[in-house]
Amino acid sequence: MKISEIRGLGITELQTKKSELAEELFRLKIRHAGGQLESTASLGRLRKDIARIKTVMKEKEAAG
Repeated sequence: MKISEIRGLGITELQTKKSELAEELFRLKIRHAGGQLESTASLGRLRKDIARIKTVMKEKEAAG
């Protein structure tokens, strides 16, 4: 996800998106532990997306 897409979402949408990505990250970690994950780059991409969402959530909470 791009930061511009994330900033366009509301607080509740950000919370749901964050929980969806966290669940997906968990599933990928399980697959990685089992040796079934081909591309480990997706793990880093998801972690960065979650961090971006958390950052935007903090910005929006501080703004009002």
